[in-house]
Amino acid sequence: MKNLTKVFAIAIMMFGFATSSFAQAERSAAATASATIVQPISILQTDDMNFGNVAVQSTAGTVILSPSAVRSTTGGVTIPTVGSGAEQAAAFTVTGEGAYTYVITLPTADYTISDGAENNMTVNAFTCNGVDTEGVWTGTLASGTFALTVGATLNVDASQLAGVYTNETGFEVTVNYN
Repeated sequence: MKNLTKVFAIAIMMFGFATSSFAQAERSAAATASATIVQPISILQTDDMNFGNVAVQSTAGTVILSPSAVRSTTGGVTIPTVGSGAEQAAAFTVTGEGAYTYVITLPTADYTISDGAENNMTVNAFTCNGVDTEGVWTGTLASGTFALTVGATLNVDASQLAGVYTNETGFEVTVNYN
């Protein structure tokens, strides 16, 4: 019986040491969570694009309108010196969190303008006053705003019929935080 008591006492002591060694291996720490809500980015159209008055000869050509509303031509297209029109780049105001950068998405597909009588011209090769880094346009919201201007290329067919060409649905420019 003494031996049995000793065996139980030794077993209880070993169990006690084993339990305390397991308790020492477990450690924990606590962390907190936080979030910062920033002002949503937004874009507001302020001016429409206008290529101004254009004259065409018997050869197709283009009118290239820069984001600063400077025009140049190629091919059989000229700009009249009198009554050249109100050429203007499209303009937008981008607002959001100050000093944040954002990505600008310009149209990549041809945009069609029409005289309403099935005579069309295409607008493409959109460009803007943002920073072009390998085909990705970006901007910075200094003080929370940026005046974004967009230019493009107007493709004029040979002997394009005279008229006012428009598209009421407009083209889309998108901005999103970088």
